[in-house]
Amino acid sequence: MRSSRFPSLVPGFPGVAGAALLSLLLAGCASSGTGPGSDTASGGADGRISIVASTNVYGDIAAAIGGDSVEVTSLIQSPAQDPHSYEASARDKLAVSQADLVIENGGGYDAFMPALVDGTGKDPAAVISAVEISGLDPDGGQASGHTDGAADHTHTGFNEHVWYDLATAGKVADTVANKLAALDPGQAAGFERNAAAFHKQLAGLEADSAALAKQVSGEAVAATDPVPLHLFEKLGLRNLTPEDFLEAAEEGSDAAPAALKQTEELATSKSVRFLAYNEQTEGAQTRQVREAAQKAGTPVVNFAETLPEGTHYADWMKSNLQNIAAATGSTK
Repeated sequence: MRSSRFPSLVPGFPGVAGAALLSLLLAGCASSGTGPGSDTASGGADGRISIVASTNVYGDIAAAIGGDSVEVTSLIQSPAQDPHSYEASARDKLAVSQADLVIENGGGYDAFMPALVDGTGKDPAAVISAVEISGLDPDGGQASGHTDGAADHTHTGFNEHVWYDLATAGKVADTVANKLAALDPGQAAGFERNAAAFHKQLAGLEADSAALAKQVSGEAVAATDPVPLHLFEKLGLRNLTPEDFLEAAEEGSDAAPAALKQTEELATSKSVRFLAYNEQTEGAQTRQVREAAQKAGTPVVNFAETLPEGTHYADWMKSNLQNIAAATGSTK
């Protein structure tokens, strides 16, 4: 079950003891200049700009824009880790405290990040929130239904998985380029070139998406998690999954029997082209739905919340589009 609780930033050291240990770690590492994200634009060991991202999705975009001028630390990289339930460590807090630039998804998705930023006194101007700049959240990323750093994780209907929106990825890239140019004006032209190259990749993806949309728009799908729904909207795919099931799955809780039954019947029916499955948030009920779909011959397409090892953002999104095309029997 998901939980955004982290009563102590130092596992195994609750309360005051954890805070004391963390203070010692911060003081010691600050004086030695070592540890993740320690290099800064103004006086780091190699002069590189230090960037900390909540997940490797944003870390990869930052690295593409910053190139050799940046050192990027992604706090979540493993596909086995659910970012919703991630608990920050003392090392994470140290990395954020020493970073020149911090990138979060926002919208309550990576609720540990605002807590780290607040706990280190980081200047808000040094923080990029993908949800806030996406323009997708009617609340501007300020009221997503999540409580940052708290136990509650409730929804108001907004899908915070904005990295599956190609336009948002472009906005993140541009914002990173602008922030880096302010930190290192001498490299501004290089950051601008890198951002242009990234946008060229996105343009290719937009073309692929438009071509696929001509063939799949209006088709119905089922899903065990809302993570790819921004991409589905772009393609014109209709998600028919009961909202109660999606909400329970994302909360890490069990859906009511009626919602589970409806979802299972949907996934095994001929009315949907495929089942979208998120392995990073799977539970007994989502596995049950997947197994039922496979038994009925419904194609299952896997979607993740973090970059697969050895891939980059554009390659990953292209693979997602190709997998959808294969599952629906579509050709370009």
